[in-house]
Amino acid sequence: MSTRLRPITPRTRALLLALCASALTLPACVRRSILVTSEPPGATVFLNDQQVGTTPCETDFRFFGTYDVRLTLDGYQSIVTSEDTKAPLHEQPGLDLVAAPFPFNTRIAWHYVLEKNPESVDRAKAEPQLIQRGRDLGSRVTPPPPPS
Repeated sequence: MSTRLRPITPRTRALLLALCASALTLPACVRRSILVTSEPPGATVFLNDQQVGTTPCETDFRFFGTYDVRLTLDGYQSIVTSEDTKAPLHEQPGLDLVAAPFPFNTRIAWHYVLEKNPESVDRAKAEPQLIQRGRDLGSRVTPPPPPS
């Protein structure tokens, strides 16, 4: 007793192709975001030289890797640094195909503490002190010998 397989008809082939194509649209359930907070809040945030908002702010991202981060706020020293984003286990190559039909939210949080700018020098107070220091230094220096 032999069993013969029936050939795939064009209609069945088209149905299988449509089913596979629709399965490719399922993995649109992943959300990746970066949350940036600061103390004090209200700092302007730049990621890879693109302004993304003011702290606290959350922005979506597509790729894992290293991001250049810059925070600026009037009266505070700017922060310029790099941060790494590492892919979670469910987004590792191979496992991501198995996890694709399931919804995942990847949220990366970075917090920064901004330091106040040093007080600016009061010119009216500093100038007389600077002149006096110059005079004191000039009195300690011996003049060079005359040219011969």
